[in-house]
Amino acid sequence: MICERDDFSLTGPLHLTSIDWANEHHRRSVAGSLVQGIYVAERDRQLQRDGPELALSPIWSEFFHFRLIRKLVDDADNSIFGGIYEYKPLSQTVKSMELSPRFVVAFRGTVTKVDSISRDIEHDIHVIRNGLHTTTRFEIAIQAVRNIVASVGGSNVWLAGHSLGASMALLTGKTIARTGVFPECFAFNPPFLSAPIEKIKDKRIKHGIRIAGSVITAGLALAKKATQHYNQNDRASPAPPDPFAALSDWFPRLYINPGDHLCSEYIGYFEHRNKMEEIGIGFVERVATQHSLGGMLLGGKEPVHLIPSSVLTVNLSSSRDFKQAHGIHQWWREDQKFETKVYQYK
Repeated sequence: MICERDDFSLTGPLHLTSIDWANEHHRRSVAGSLVQGIYVAERDRQLQRDGPELALSPIWSEFFHFRLIRKLVDDADNSIFGGIYEYKPLSQTVKSMELSPRFVVAFRGTVTKVDSISRDIEHDIHVIRNGLHTTTRFEIAIQAVRNIVASVGGSNVWLAGHSLGASMALLTGKTIARTGVFPECFAFNPPFLSAPIEKIKDKRIKHGIRIAGSVITAGLALAKKATQHYNQNDRASPAPPDPFAALSDWFPRLYINPGDHLCSEYIGYFEHRNKMEEIGIGFVERVATQHSLGGMLLGGKEPVHLIPSSVLTVNLSSSRDFKQAHGIHQWWREDQKFETKVYQYK
């Protein structure tokens, strides 16, 4: 039996018969559909839906004149975790062609099916432990992105992902951005690992908790940095470039639903910076925003979810449950209300 969410004719953005690449709704919808195409490609594989008569994944990209030219396959369980799409438009149906991508690299999230669930959960744990960069999936992904960027340039490449796939898109994007190339990145429901402070209704209590957290985090970060400098006996040497600030001109697009506790903390993460500036202690938050308590305790690399700047889109429409709030289909629905804000780290 075909799952409704896999069937483009039932749940896809059929209303987008003509694309305007300057339209945010169109761009968001296409990026989301391409990510959904990777989900469906993996379910096609697991259910052995092969060939044009059975496979449900091609229409999710071909409807918009994209073709899946390469599947990114996990080296352990052979699951499809991502894919590379090439854009082959019919010019008469396209507006603002100069804003379109030539290639889109898309990553799916966790698929709760027996053939892939154990490997996906393993990567979910890597996200929690700030170790996604150590996985072979990341090695496969970053090499693919580097090759495309080297071939056609970063401005012609989009990255897109949902949930676990959003973490992969952000990590590959951050890695490429550190070289001075800023690809467009569409991260749908990206995990933000933190206590669910955003769920607190009382704004004063919520703000107080965030201030306390910022002070503690900034203090620990500065103490750790001072200790490292002392141990290295380099107190007289010039300070190294700030790797966090170096990413401030990269603006990944984050799509957040307040009802999704896995990603909703992004709302407070960015709003809190502005509030700290308003009360005159923005310098504390500029340090704290680069670190997480969990990350410092684990001693790992910089958490994937911490980013300097973003174009943050929040779905203001109510969701009936967590499943809907975390789902990708919401991002191309016409009946949803979205609010977008731009945040830049300074």
